[in-house]
Amino acid sequence: MACGTVVEPGVFKLETRHLPDHAPEGWVLIDIQAVGICGTDYHILEGKHPFLNYPRVIGHELSGRIAESSGSWTAGQLVVVNPYLSCNACRACTRGKPNCCSNIEVLGVHRDGGLCSRIAVPQQNLYAATGLTEQQAAMVEFLAIGAHAVRRAALSADDRVLVTGAGPIGIGTALFARLSGAEVHLMDMSRARLDQATAKFGFDKTHLADTDILSGPLQDGFDVIFDATGNAAAIEAGFPLLAHGSRYVLVSVVKETISFSDPEFHKRETQIIGSRNATREDFETVMSAIREDRIDTDALCTLTLRLEDLPNKFSELAKDREGLIKAIVTL
Repeated sequence: MACGTVVEPGVFKLETRHLPDHAPEGWVLIDIQAVGICGTDYHILEGKHPFLNYPRVIGHELSGRIAESSGSWTAGQLVVVNPYLSCNACRACTRGKPNCCSNIEVLGVHRDGGLCSRIAVPQQNLYAATGLTEQQAAMVEFLAIGAHAVRRAALSADDRVLVTGAGPIGIGTALFARLSGAEVHLMDMSRARLDQATAKFGFDKTHLADTDILSGPLQDGFDVIFDATGNAAAIEAGFPLLAHGSRYVLVSVVKETISFSDPEFHKRETQIIGSRNATREDFETVMSAIREDRIDTDALCTLTLRLEDLPNKFSELAKDREGLIKAIVTL
């Protein structure tokens, strides 16, 4: 089978590997149907991911069909794959937080992913994609990142929210923040991205980065800020925008050390909240929202392409993502 592999930074190839015909006990063979390409994949191509060794078969936003009936799963059944493989034994896992397992292995990052015809996945990492299309099912994981961040923030309708970074994760976060009833603002360095967020999703409170927005009704700052920029300088620039009694949710991950003024942090009694991956609850939240048409997946999917076309397109996509929300690779 052909596997989409980042051999080394800057080099992406389709490599031929053996098609799996056996799954370990407790695991299931999945025939992959669609794969979302996300910022993590671009960072892997660019050599910017902090948790990865090369070469690596990428792909962690996955929908697939059960290859062979196993347990409660029926051959041909459409499933969403949770790519976060947890140990089920560490303190985080035993306390119901497998998304930040001490020994976590993320498909496409710590171990080879699903940009290929077939992959074996633990049964506990599969969710029935009832009522979803194959492409919708491949979008559940990235939306679950935002849903998890919003749940971590414990938003209420009284909160004034700023999402920095209007890429796919930022848009997903903003969508679920809005579903909570909060007042949602978006900030990005790209006017085109902000205009796209307004045109496609109706976000009309948008701000260009590096502009002074703390005036008028916003002079007291934001009750909750979600960072989805993947940029250390942008994260640090968010601290002065926090209101007193606020929460700062760091959704993106960067290699650099983040610093901030301790007096400013303390006088605001700010909470800094890390948000990593997602749990079954978040996946279920996303699937319910899609089924109930509260999330417009057609607006999120800006490009579809075949696996065999990706080698000629991947670098191009990585270089120019301003108008791209989600690219879906079909197999």
